[in-house]
Amino acid sequence: MATGDRRRRVTIADVASHAQVSTTAVSKVIRNAYGVSPAMRDRVQAAIAELGYRPHAAARALRGRTFTIGVMLPDIRSPFFAELLDGLTEHLADTDYQAIMIQGGLTQRSEERAINALVDRPVDGILMVAPLAARTRLERVAADIPTVVLGRHERSAAYDTVCDDDDTGARLAVEHLISLGHRRIAHIAHRDNSRARPADLLHVIRAETYDRVMREHGLADEIAVVTTSYSADGGYQGARELLGRDPRPTAIFAGADQAAVGALAAAHEAGLAVPADLSVVGYDNIQLAALPNIALTTVDQDGAVMGRTAARLLLERIEGRTSALRFSVTPSLIVRRSTAAPPPESAPPQTT
Repeated sequence: MATGDRRRRVTIADVASHAQVSTTAVSKVIRNAYGVSPAMRDRVQAAIAELGYRPHAAARALRGRTFTIGVMLPDIRSPFFAELLDGLTEHLADTDYQAIMIQGGLTQRSEERAINALVDRPVDGILMVAPLAARTRLERVAADIPTVVLGRHERSAAYDTVCDDDDTGARLAVEHLISLGHRRIAHIAHRDNSRARPADLLHVIRAETYDRVMREHGLADEIAVVTTSYSADGGYQGARELLGRDPRPTAIFAGADQAAVGALAAAHEAGLAVPADLSVVGYDNIQLAALPNIALTTVDQDGAVMGRTAARLLLERIEGRTSALRFSVTPSLIVRRSTAAPPPESAPPQTT
């Protein structure tokens, strides 16, 4: 049964009639074009507000600008990506731009579909967060649409990059545990099917830095790595494997806070107290990490700053900048209650 006709969309002609100006004048106000008096602008903007007029995206695209930015995330469930989006939308708040989000997924096939969906739609720019695609694929996209890549360390003349100094961040985490007296420090690493150069991937850099710092401190024999994923389940499974080893580690450095939370769950399941029996360090400083019942020591790479920076660079690209820029965030260590000195070693057996 029909419920009635849909409400007719307000047009630019409706706004012009309501404001008693020409459609050309309305168009100039919408485009923020030169030659519009303050009085005319106020009259048109008042009419737009009263009528609830919204420019049609396709029509704006025909005029050369949609004021829309496409954001591709690998996984919408990641709390750290929420921090990025907060920074992005904060920077866009005082502009005419809006962000639309699409999930690239965890496979190259699903990501390629997401990239094509953004390319085929009228967006003015694209922010790709930790993409799996090869640099050549990203450069083909950037040749047609202004692009910023966040989370990869590569350099390209075709697009801007925003990343964290992951080497410094991982070093802060491992050296913090060493300074507390830990020797049996394990690491939960991440694996994906990225086609990027391994040296440009943040999780590879964090794992290699862990290995290097352990060796620098004479702890090569204590190196223990489990490669799962930067997720709660990945951290849980990785920690279960590590805690089942003999001797078990006294500390775990997880490459992401989500993995660290999974490690905390595994420790609880094993009857271990944190930090009395096991210290845990994460990476990202998500909001969850600061909750009193978690109090996770973590590396803060300031996702909001990264998001704001990515938005700024993308708008600069849209406005015509062609030179490539690379922005790196300097991380800091946030010490909370999940780390402490290791438990005293049990006394050696007495001989008679």
